[in-house]
Amino acid sequence: MYDLSLLNLRLFVQVCEQRSIARVAQAEALVASAISKRLAQLEHQMGAPLFIRERRGLRPTAAGDTLLEHARTMLAAANHMQQEMAAYSKGVQGQVRVLVTASVMAESLADHVASFLQQPAHTSIRVTLEECVSPDVVRGVREGRAAMGICWDAADLSGLQTQPYSSDHLAIAAHKSHPIARMAQSAAVHFSDVLDYEHVSMPALSAVQILLTRAAAQEGKALRHRVHVSNFDAALRVVQANLAISVVPREVALSFAANTDVRVIPLADSWAKRQFAISYRDAALLSSAAKALLNHLAAQ
Repeated sequence: MYDLSLLNLRLFVQVCEQRSIARVAQAEALVASAISKRLAQLEHQMGAPLFIRERRGLRPTAAGDTLLEHARTMLAAANHMQQEMAAYSKGVQGQVRVLVTASVMAESLADHVASFLQQPAHTSIRVTLEECVSPDVVRGVREGRAAMGICWDAADLSGLQTQPYSSDHLAIAAHKSHPIARMAQSAAVHFSDVLDYEHVSMPALSAVQILLTRAAAQEGKALRHRVHVSNFDAALRVVQANLAISVVPREVALSFAANTDVRVIPLADSWAKRQFAISYRDAALLSSAAKALLNHLAAQ
């Protein structure tokens, strides 16, 4: 295991971005030879050349590109750690990181966390919410990168302790002029009824997208993707433009549809009703702040 210097990594990233040791030296108020020495030390630790010298400056080698990706991740993590620890010097007595899926974030979680933080006993607690797909939620909790995670309970939560949280119901969002909206007239439809239409798709690893891909395969069909987006708000805006239909949580779609031409039709499939779970490694290992937040969320 190398004792990597964060300064060396930071200078390495800057040289990769600037393609020049001289420009980095000027920006950092260092002499170029000092930066060159640090880069040479980094190359020795990695056991591979990190730069190719060209007429227009330095270009990372294949090994350099790989290190660049990892260095950016490490520097971002170090910066995040510094920000969180700095909070304690400002009087924050509890720091709780929670990993959540897009569905959870888009629904009532923010309101629940706000009501928790507004209580006088919790004014010195800081809660950080980080959105990611279900596998990353579970992985982050297992690896200890977050005190707890909230995702659909269909995820592989083995080895973790859990408590039920909220639930939702998936629905079809369609423009009022779309055949599905006209046919359904607010009655529920089955997913098989909409497979021949073009869909707005979420990230491939999101719980909703995995579910829909499997459901389509069981019908012997594949989803027809027209637009790919990263969140439900973007999906609903595509629907509003009448480009495609989308499967979204009814609880999210209804508030958007109130003053638009979007119609929300519930899915009749049994899997459309989802239960979310709060997961954590061991309640006994949670900080007092994390336990207080867990109890508050579980009571909602």
